[in-house]
Parts: sequence; structure tokens; C-alpha cells
Amino acid sequence: MNFFRKLERRFGRYAIPNLMYYIIILYAIGFVMNMVNPWLYPYYFALDARAILNGQIWRLVTFLICPPASGLFLALITMYLYYSLGSTLERVWGTFRFNVFFFMGVLGHILAAFLVYFVAGMSVPMSPYFLNESLFLAFAATFPETQFWLLFFPIRAKWFGLFVGAQLLYSFLVGGIVVKIEIGVSLLNFIVFFLMTRNYHAVSPKEIARRQNFRREVKKAEVQKIALTRHKCAVCGRTEKDDPNLEFRYCSKCAGGLEYCLDHLYTHRHVTEEELKGKKEDNA
Repeated sequence: MNFFRKLERRFGRYAIPNLMYYIIILYAIGFVMNMVNPWLYPYYFALDARAILNGQIWRLVTFLICPPASGLFLALITMYLYYSLGSTLERVWGTFRFNVFFFMGVLGHILAAFLVYFVAGMSVPMSPYFLNESLFLAFAATFPETQFWLLFFPIRAKWFGLFVGAQLLYSFLVGGIVVKIEIGVSLLNFIVFFLMTRNYHAVSPKEIARRQNFRREVKKAEVQKIALTRHKCAVCGRTEKDDPNLEFRYCSKCAGGLEYCLDHLYTHRHVTEEELKGKKEDNA
């Protein structure tokens, strides 16, 4: 956490404000291009390690223009959703932190494409699909109680995020080496970013021991508070613990502000200053 703060103080001025606005523009360009010719993106713009090594370095950036959905209506809704998610995260996290999260995802996708090429010996064109998934997972982890409407049914972000996470985990476990690399490396931005920005002081052994000691002291104080009584009859010695319905009154004629239950309030013998002083001396 301290490392990240130092990084932000040093490089925060280079962050791009309202980053999702520009990303949505790229998605819109990709959607129009896909309507003109669906084969343009996979052949010339997708993240392809072999093509990049052969000189098509623009793919390192242009793979981001792939729209998150096909079909005009669904694409508009999806782009609006991702813009809302990203903009909200930027407002809460800050511009620099959101930039770090997003571009870590971009680098993760690039790294995954080259690992697939060198480890599996395959050049698989990649889109920013897992980048969009990591954006939603980040939102669900940050705002777990936010409510979405899915097919006219309300669902909280944490449950939707758990469903997406379980789906990705299942694909990772049953998929081949290519799928494992793509999912594992592409989502490193979500894993690493949250490990970097968590406050681990709350789970340190010293902090846990401090909270346990505090709870014990609070419990002890509550027990002592319960054990104390506020009223006691100077004649019979009964308190409100003996009978919650007992009523007590102070006697204005007795020295020392003695208190009596109603049974002895009018029948007791008044205590003088000398008698009270003598009782205190005897108790001493």
C-alpha cells in the first residue's frame, strides 16, 4: 500500500482522466468496423503474437477496439454499462489507480498472447474480453451491495461477480494450456491490483491481538456494570436486583442521604450525623 502511494505521488500526473470515455470511443470504432467487414478485426487488429513479431506492432493497441457485444442495441447497452462501471471506479479509486488497473490488464493480455505463442507454440488472436471481465469483477469487489437488474430481476453485484468468477474458474480448470494462460495472465490486473491496494494492517497479528484485548475489556466492563446496583435500602439491604419492582426513595431527614425501599421509608428511625459517623468508624 505504501509502495503504491509513493508510485502515485511520483507518476500520478501522467494518468489519463476519464479513461473509459476514450475506451468506449475505441469500442464504437470497432463496432462500426465490424459492421462493415467482420473479418477486419481478427485479420488485422486482434492481439496476435506472431503477427506482432512480424512487424504488425499496431496490434498492441488496436486489439482494444473490439466491441464488447454484437448487435446495435446490445452493444450500446454493454458499452454504457462498462463506461458507468469504469467511471465509477475512477471516481472512487482516483484517476491514477484506475489507470494502473486498466493498463495492467492491457499488459496482462499482451503477456498472455506471447506466452501462448512461446509455450504452446500457437498464435491465438485475442480480444479484450478478459479485460472487460476484470473491470466488472473489480466493481463487484468494490461495491458488492450495488443492485443490477438482470432480465427484470434484481441481483446484487457481489452475487453476479461470484457467478462470473466461478465461470472463469471453471473454464480455467477444465480448459487446456492456452485457456489457462489466457485467463490466468489476463486477470492478473485484478489479482495483483487488489493485493497491492489492500490494507493488511487490519489482519496483522498485533492488530488482531489488540482487538481481542479490547473486546475482553469491554465485556469485563459490561459484567462489572451489570454487577453494580444503583439503589439499596439502608434497613433491609434489598436492591433492584432482588426485585425489579422495588421502589426506593431518599430520606431528607436522615444524614448522609440514605435510601430506603417503600416498605421502610416511613417506618425507619432517622439517622443522625453522630450515628452515621460512628457507623463509618466501626466499618473502618
